[in-house]
Amino acid sequence: MIIIESKRKKQETLLKKYPNAILADVTSSATDGLVRLSPFYPHGDIPVPFSEGYTASCVEAIWQGLKVFEGSDVDVSLFNNNTMKGLKRTVRKYGRPLGHRKGVGGTELLGYIEARKQIYIPTYRWVLENKVADIIERLRKASETKTIILLDYDTNADVENASKPLSHASLIKAYAEGIYPYGDKDTKSAQGKHGKELEIPFDD
Repeated sequence: MIIIESKRKKQETLLKKYPNAILADVTSSATDGLVRLSPFYPHGDIPVPFSEGYTASCVEAIWQGLKVFEGSDVDVSLFNNNTMKGLKRTVRKYGRPLGHRKGVGGTELLGYIEARKQIYIPTYRWVLENKVADIIERLRKASETKTIILLDYDTNADVENASKPLSHASLIKAYAEGIYPYGDKDTKSAQGKHGKELEIPFDD
């Protein structure tokens, strides 16, 4: 079983609610190999959707780089940011957001929800399949017999809910379990490709 909970909750509270559960921090502040599941983690060479020839360091760099504001268009310089910092582009600095450009040179602007579906979710799936398949496979196997709590700063799992940021932990759960928005996945696609198992807390 995989459960999504807020990283802001006390571990004691979570373990009281879910005795014997394994807590797995999947945020950018994780201190073990699970930090690779963060959208901010700089895997590198991630294809930018609808942008032939462009790749980026991380999922967040793509999401922020393709944003369009009243005072600023796309920012391809973010694609090379591998520091896990300075990736956010804010309304305060750039003005009202107009949408996400469908590709670096695209003419179409996608609304927030549509951008989630066409940019963020597919890009994160690419990372799950091509960069962290070993972790996902171990997570899937462990969840068959144990309760795994994925800790994220955001817990919104509703793709259609624009009032809250989408939880990337919910996308991990969706991919591992084959549910929406990754319900059409090939279960074999997440088999470990790297051969080497990471030291992550799914085997204790």
